[in-house]
Amino acid sequence: MEQPQFWFNTRTGQVESDDDKSQSKDLLGPYASREEAAHALERARERTETWDEQDRRWREGDAAD
Repeated sequence: MEQPQFWFNTRTGQVESDDDKSQSKDLLGPYASREEAAHALERARERTETWDEQDRRWREGDAAD
């Protein structure tokens, strides 16, 4: 039996499961747990900040491998 997956709905701000998930255009995921899905926006924000910093360093010629 497959493990359930969870999704964060960006339109409603709610966590959804495979059983009740909305249209994919509104979802982030899948995630392995409800808690992980609940923190999806926070995690996306962290990743964006990291990528923005990497872009800044690259533009300035200070890219670290």
